[in-house]
Amino acid sequence: MKIAVLGAGISGATIARLLSHDGHDVTVLEKSDRAGGLCKSRKFGDFTFDEAGGHIMFSKNEKVLAYMKERSGGEEALHETVRQTKIRWHDRWVPYPFENGVGHLTKEAIVECMDGYIESYVQRRLGTPCPENFKDWIYWRMGDGFAKHFMVPYNEKIWECDLAEMSAGWVAGRVPEAPVKDILSSAIGMDTEGYTHQSVFWFPKEGGFETMVRGVVNGGGFDLQLETAVESVRRDGDRYFVNGDEYDLVINTVPLPQVEGAFADIPDEIRSEIRKLVPISLTNVLIGVELDEPMPPLSWIYLPFKEQGPTNRVTYFSNYAPDNAPAGHGSFMAEVTYRGDFTPTQDWLDSVVTGLDNAGVLDKRRVVQVNHTQNEFAYIDQNLQFQERVDKVRDWFDASGYITFGRFGRYEYHNSDQCIARAFEVFEHIREIAKSGDEARPVFS
Repeated sequence: MKIAVLGAGISGATIARLLSHDGHDVTVLEKSDRAGGLCKSRKFGDFTFDEAGGHIMFSKNEKVLAYMKERSGGEEALHETVRQTKIRWHDRWVPYPFENGVGHLTKEAIVECMDGYIESYVQRRLGTPCPENFKDWIYWRMGDGFAKHFMVPYNEKIWECDLAEMSAGWVAGRVPEAPVKDILSSAIGMDTEGYTHQSVFWFPKEGGFETMVRGVVNGGGFDLQLETAVESVRRDGDRYFVNGDEYDLVINTVPLPQVEGAFADIPDEIRSEIRKLVPISLTNVLIGVELDEPMPPLSWIYLPFKEQGPTNRVTYFSNYAPDNAPAGHGSFMAEVTYRGDFTPTQDWLDSVVTGLDNAGVLDKRRVVQVNHTQNEFAYIDQNLQFQERVDKVRDWFDASGYITFGRFGRYEYHNSDQCIARAFEVFEHIREIAKSGDEARPVFS
């Protein structure tokens, strides 16, 4: 088949490579100057940074992890790291996830956390139903103490909204529940570990996370048309037209609000729902420092409190791969979310660095470089209306003959490995319709 793929992020590049290697004629349209989407990297002087937060290479899906490693140059081209993540809780370091590090708090805070957690645990066992909004879910799942000392301030910082306006549905299956024994053990000073599936991860030794995307594109066998905006998409019978060119199939991976205007046949009701799928955006502040001693062996940390500045998460990026910073230097990436329009000023960037200095993360006197990148589409706004709205949009696309997937192409809160896994699913679907001609076959289970 002759296939058009809209967007060359990791989703679009992966599906294009798979289809091209299966014998299809694939054209990828990408409005940027290079492939990568949210997985792009860039250099500032001798420092390498990722543009959209600190990506890592791991997956519970062995096939996907093998693909990521292969496309990054294989094991010899990767730096392996044992994950170490912490929370900067006022003046101390607390292991992450917070419930596994409760024993590192003050005695008063430990009592508050355990008292609230036991009460919430009992109420769940007695059948108290899961709340619909995220704020109530935090208290239902974690109790008053954990809510007060981490969960509420941190999530208000990252989501930039009243948590009662967010749906609780997005955390189902995404936030594992620590065993009660682990929390009790931590409370009396016995260290426990959560999120063990991320205990080891990999990262390209050179070039940042975009190295993996370049490995997908190079030798991919598809026609990548850069700096090419999607201006018009329509279906006429069993034929599809993109920018006037004819195709057998169209696959979209572009954020839906950015591309819906090009689709001629989206009904007004669906178009209205797409336009309400506003994103949460991200400023990634890229900080280079001169070192007088090695960086602490941390992977990333969480900053829940306002006095720590606007940053919610800091990646110790030069720990991901030593060549991310020049000799004698280290690098951090500070993530700050926002809604609507925002242009960082120099004073604001200074406030980010000062906040990290106040939090004991870095010494601002040793900062040698501060840059930033803007990412309009970074996080999905999981508001109370989101699920109903996105279900309508997905249902229309699934019945239309078009295929749409990707973090913002289908509005699924997926990391890069899950986007690749989705591409594998789409590939198998297209194999089946290429054999049978049955477009009505559902893409996603």
